[in-house]
Amino acid sequence: MHIADLDRLQFSFTIMFHYLFPIGTMGLVPFIAWYTYRAATGKDSNAEKAAIFWTKIFAINFAAGVVTGIPMEFQFGTNWAAFSEKAGGVVGQPLAMEGIYAFMLEAVFLGVLLSGRAVGSRLRVTSALLVWFGSWLSGFFIVATDAWMQHPVGYVVDAAGRFQIRSLPTVLLSPWAWWQFSHVMIAALLAGSLILAGVGALYLLSKRDVEFGERFLRTGMIWGLVSCILVVIPTGDLNAAEVTKYQPIKLAAMEGLFTSEAGAPMAIIGMPDSQRRTLIDPIYVPDVLSFLAYGNLRASVKGLSAYKTELWPPVALTYYAYHIMVGLGTIFGAVTAIGVFLLWRRKLFAARWMLWITLLITPFPYIAHEAGWIVTEVGRQPWIIYGLMKTGAAYSSNVAGGETVFTIIGFMGAYFVLGVLCLYLILRLIVIGPNAAVARRLPA
Repeated sequence: MHIADLDRLQFSFTIMFHYLFPIGTMGLVPFIAWYTYRAATGKDSNAEKAAIFWTKIFAINFAAGVVTGIPMEFQFGTNWAAFSEKAGGVVGQPLAMEGIYAFMLEAVFLGVLLSGRAVGSRLRVTSALLVWFGSWLSGFFIVATDAWMQHPVGYVVDAAGRFQIRSLPTVLLSPWAWWQFSHVMIAALLAGSLILAGVGALYLLSKRDVEFGERFLRTGMIWGLVSCILVVIPTGDLNAAEVTKYQPIKLAAMEGLFTSEAGAPMAIIGMPDSQRRTLIDPIYVPDVLSFLAYGNLRASVKGLSAYKTELWPPVALTYYAYHIMVGLGTIFGAVTAIGVFLLWRRKLFAARWMLWITLLITPFPYIAHEAGWIVTEVGRQPWIIYGLMKTGAAYSSNVAGGETVFTIIGFMGAYFVLGVLCLYLILRLIVIGPNAAVARRLPA
């Protein structure tokens, strides 16, 4: 295996494992802020228990995210030195802002929030809102960095051939960055909603902490349905419009479209064969891809054959990841719609079949998130900076393959232990429940 491929394997493993934890923090923090506010009003006796319960789960995710996030920054220097040297003048700015502003804001006020009754209710509410703001601001700076690599804007090339920022607002406020950020945050809210609903379903199935089970399930279903709608329209649609405009090869790979067509169909299922340049056993919806891409049923959509094969991304991986993301999103929409309907009919809490579905679906938003990022990053290949720098020219040539293999094995072992510990702590909190968890947390 080429050194560059080993470096890509290492970075993909570490970043995909790390991303499991921000999904939880960014998805749960709006509910923590709401419960903290409700507790401060004094009108909701269980809100404080709910707030502290979810804050402790948030803190575990946050700690694991910090531990797993640090190695990625070092990899820019150890394994991707050519990329860092060429693009550090641009990508270093939002990444530094994430650490200085967003991370510190989130970390400091999470500490205040964990103090419980040791601080006043107003400060707790303010802290919860600032943790929410810091968490999402952190996501924004990370997404803005990636968005520049997807669609580079606001830069100049200096005399040494390095990229430097010409306009920081242009980099941070590009349409690609904003729509990608909006899509990611709404998807995180969807994940948080389904986590909330899943824990609520568990309590109702177990016939314990019923008041919290009903509360979590109700809130999770309602906000899950809202998120399912917003993750498609407008955020997903407008993010896809940016891909159509600036990365048409990725669009073709996502849909398994090998031949340019007017009135291009959307593939529901199928198996892409890059050698034969065809989609095997497809089920198509006629003209839909043309309409989704250009708002015209008969618009011409370029297929992969219109481009040089060396510019193709890994077609099968891009295609399957995209369809996993969309397929799971469709399932989430159906489940939350049925859940809200049953809630409206006052039958949700007693419908055990629906409670089981809700519980079992809880891990799947993580798969959808990871699949979405595979589409975003793998679909951009062979570019690390789209149209400017190829991935094969970005790695550190003085790092031996054996060194990278050794560190991959080390990361796998360490992250396995960390993952098991994190899962144990979270499940332990859920088993303890909000009442017992809070009793162990609040000062006498």
